[in-house]
Amino acid sequence: MKKRLIELIKTYFLFVGIFALQKPLFMWYYHSLYADVSWKEWLATVWHGLPLDLSMAGYLTALPGLLLIASVWTLSETLRRIKCGYFLLVSVSLSVMFVADMALYGYWGFRLDATPLFYFASSPKESLASVSTGFIALGIGAMIGYALLLYSLFWATLLRKRVFLSLKLPYRRMSVSLTLLLLTGLLFIPIRGGFSVSTMNTGKVYFSTNLRLNHAATNPVFNLMESLSKQKDFTRQYRFMGADEAERIFATLLDPSVPGAVSGTAVRMRADTLATDSLASDSLQALKATSRTLFNTSRPDICFIILEGFSSCLMKTLGGEPDVAVHLDSLAQEGVLFTRFYANSFRTDRGLVSILSGYPAQPTTSIMKYPRKTQNLPSIARSLREVGYEAHYYYGGDADFTNMRSYLRSSGFETIVSDQDFPVSERLSKWGAHDHLVFQRLLNDLQEESRQQTKTQGNPQFRVLQTSSSHEPFEVPYRRLANDRLNSFAYTDSCLGDFIRRFRELPQWHNTVVVFVPDHLGGYPENISNFDLKRYHIPLLMTGGAVCAPRRIDVYGSQQDIAATLLAQLGLPHDTFTFSKDMLNPDAPHFAFFTVPDAFGLASTDNQLIYDNLSSRIVLDEGEQKGKNLPLGEAYLQKLYDDLAKR
Repeated sequence: MKKRLIELIKTYFLFVGIFALQKPLFMWYYHSLYADVSWKEWLATVWHGLPLDLSMAGYLTALPGLLLIASVWTLSETLRRIKCGYFLLVSVSLSVMFVADMALYGYWGFRLDATPLFYFASSPKESLASVSTGFIALGIGAMIGYALLLYSLFWATLLRKRVFLSLKLPYRRMSVSLTLLLLTGLLFIPIRGGFSVSTMNTGKVYFSTNLRLNHAATNPVFNLMESLSKQKDFTRQYRFMGADEAERIFATLLDPSVPGAVSGTAVRMRADTLATDSLASDSLQALKATSRTLFNTSRPDICFIILEGFSSCLMKTLGGEPDVAVHLDSLAQEGVLFTRFYANSFRTDRGLVSILSGYPAQPTTSIMKYPRKTQNLPSIARSLREVGYEAHYYYGGDADFTNMRSYLRSSGFETIVSDQDFPVSERLSKWGAHDHLVFQRLLNDLQEESRQQTKTQGNPQFRVLQTSSSHEPFEVPYRRLANDRLNSFAYTDSCLGDFIRRFRELPQWHNTVVVFVPDHLGGYPENISNFDLKRYHIPLLMTGGAVCAPRRIDVYGSQQDIAATLLAQLGLPHDTFTFSKDMLNPDAPHFAFFTVPDAFGLASTDNQLIYDNLSSRIVLDEGEQKGKNLPLGEAYLQKLYDDLAKR
């Protein structure tokens, strides 16, 4: 009895010790991020992270506890092999998760969750394209080495045959079994996190205003398990308020054309909505005083250029670097530039749905993961096809990555050009064909179309080109800047500049609107926090021969608002785009909404706010009316998940 009890306790605290030691290892690996952290904060990180460590250790000790009960009745070799197999599986699993978490944190800025599993399961090749072969080999080696170290530890303390046989069969088997069963059942206490109403969750270890310390305190295995448990239970997530209250607030955040929206007049009269300050702002006064028409024709060709990882930090025009996106800066002087425009999230799959379907990104999942749901989304392509447009998509990478092809097809794109449409000799990037080749393919099609239109009048065209070269590992066939990251953005900028220069020589230019928008902020600035507003600030630029005149628009908006804004310019209905707002309508509420795991932000003229769902606290609150956007963002996110559940 005594030896079995000691082994159960030893097993439990062995897991706790492993998890606790991983925290300083994580901080040491990212020492540049924790350079200003005192030794007391190092200790505090380990201490405050213990609740998740205790909980996860409870989960992992449950099966060994049951095996100890079985050992009361038999000490067969089969039982020992089961025990060895379990600890081998645990060693490998913990090693893979710990090393993967260490590798990914530097890219994504949050601890391991279900997100990378989705990307890797849908397209392993694309998922690994961001890193070099050497880095992958180093990672695999680290996983193997750490797994061997863990298993050696388990072998020395728990698994050796001498240790196993020393347990011996007790005389009072039933009473010993019941005692061990009770003690194993008591693991429920640390697993649940005590007896309070709230159960164990990642937010319980958040103790500091320094987000990175909270991240270091987080147990990545627990974080992954919690994330996986949230993937489909949408109707129970983000219940900030009663359904009626959420509906009431949400109605004030919708475009006036959407069914259920509060009218523009009513919005202006409400003291607790965004419109109270927005309509008094200079930017909205300018909207009311000038023409809302951007285009000089009712049915222009539309060409979207979705720029991988670009942000306002790369454009001098928006206060960023002066010598990177020089062609975008030049085009901004002759086009319509939205200066307070924000990305909806941090990954391409989220950004594409926001841009092309006007549907906000979600913090705990990606709707592109669910083809059954994406087929029910509205889309710009489908709306344009209903009035005679043809829709085409150009991408140099794998169109099956993250279920992208199924989304594009259900959205109404007739043709999809992807990596398989380029010769093998041109697929030299880890993401497929480099950007200049994709732009050239689009230009070839435009040139062919111009030849055909000399004989017959064609349908209006909607084309989307998605770049990929300005992505890790930032290897491009171009060298102008010393910094690899900035150089990759300069390369893509040079590609789009050359494309526009040659496009101007074609007859279609005079009837085309070219829309430049990034999918999200990517590789620059490095190590930018998810709780920094600049993390989401991106350019939206409309240029082309069909644009009336240069203009700057300073109202707040985000990627989901492109759909309603564009369709309104074309005189087409956009009432099915529930979450999209016409940014040129002064009667619409003007704000930017964005999410990351597991947080949301809502920015408007008088309040810019980011709320961390894990710690249940505001982490950024700026502007004249601090805190004002919290209930608005909560209602918006709650209704988004209501909608997600019904799709």
